[in-house]
Amino acid sequence: MLKKILPIFLILIFLSISGFGCRDPYENEEMTLTFWNLWDDSGQWRDLIEEYERDNPNIKIRYYKKNFLEYEEELLDALATGKGPDIFVVNNSWMPRYFDKINPISQELITDSRKLITEREFKEQFVDVAYYDFASDGKIYAVPFSVDTLALYYNKDFFNTVGIPEPPKTWEEFKDAVERLTEIDQYGNITRAGAAIGTAKNVNRSTDIVSLLMLQSGVEMTNSKNTAATFNQGIEINGKDYLPGLTALHFYTDFANVSKRVYTWNPRMHYSIDSFYEGKAAMMFNYSYHIPTIKAKAAKLNFGVAPIPQIKGSEVDINYANYWANAVSSLSSHPTEAWDFILFVAQKENLEKYLTETGKPTARRDLVIKQIDDIYLGVFAEQALTAQNWRQVDDKRIESIFADMIESVILGQVTTEEAIELAVVQVNRLME
Repeated sequence: MLKKILPIFLILIFLSISGFGCRDPYENEEMTLTFWNLWDDSGQWRDLIEEYERDNPNIKIRYYKKNFLEYEEELLDALATGKGPDIFVVNNSWMPRYFDKINPISQELITDSRKLITEREFKEQFVDVAYYDFASDGKIYAVPFSVDTLALYYNKDFFNTVGIPEPPKTWEEFKDAVERLTEIDQYGNITRAGAAIGTAKNVNRSTDIVSLLMLQSGVEMTNSKNTAATFNQGIEINGKDYLPGLTALHFYTDFANVSKRVYTWNPRMHYSIDSFYEGKAAMMFNYSYHIPTIKAKAAKLNFGVAPIPQIKGSEVDINYANYWANAVSSLSSHPTEAWDFILFVAQKENLEKYLTETGKPTARRDLVIKQIDDIYLGVFAEQALTAQNWRQVDDKRIESIFADMIESVILGQVTTEEAIELAVVQVNRLME
């Protein structure tokens, strides 16, 4: 009998030593994961963090809300010294500069005992732009909880007064609305802008608006390898050459050209957001996070949010995304657990709680229908399904290049043709 028991006993000892059959190699290891975020107060995360810690008693989440103006510099300094957070947020436009700073979800992590999302699952569950921005070579580099897009803010009282029953759906309708809404006094001063559009420095997210117009016009912003800018190049339509990038720049700057019928804006106007809530501009383009700001600064303002106008006759809608996603540092000692926490929050039920708490539009496809009837967020949630952007090698410097391109045209320093050619040269230098 002893001879039969002894081999079984030895096998059990071997399995115990080898760890075979354990649910998680870190199951009993105490660990703390640091999480750097923006915008959200710690109270908005308290319930989700506490629930995760109850399910994983050996893991503690330390949440830190950072200041946006200092965030990236502080993050890069911390990563450079090896003291950075386990989890941090990254803007979608930052990705070309951050691939080497992130420990992506890869097959090596997926084969760990914790169940992580696969590339296929990520593509199915999240809107298309998230996959474009954060998936590469079969790996997932970041997971967004929310996707924000440019939308049209409009003053309902002004629209009602001039007899416009609904916001413009096409850019042709937008031009018509601008002409009807703009008021100019006998001295040529704009007393009410039809829309805050046409310049760079006093229009919030002006360069995003120009990028949107280019994408809607069919522009390929860069070549297929993302090694050269191509937004100045032409395309052929019905046998005729067409320069969509140039056309988009013309369209945008015409609103600040005093010789055009759509003239409605100039560099002397108040900043676009201020002009809108002060009642000096009937329309502006912006993201969802400005809704609370407008409500706080102008509680009685009767405004609405509508989808971005599209090109008349276009077969597909194109919207523009600018948003944040959650990533795990390449320096984290516990990348699998860090990703496990991110994906815990990204689950449908948990993410719905987060979005309700923060008032943000969803990044998950299956939650769009939950938000679509919301008077404000519905527009942004639906637009996320058709959102695009373009991969920028250095978003801050490209933003500056695009702003200079716009300003040089409206100040009469160069022609639109010269401005766009110079911008392409400058972006190409960044890509060298």
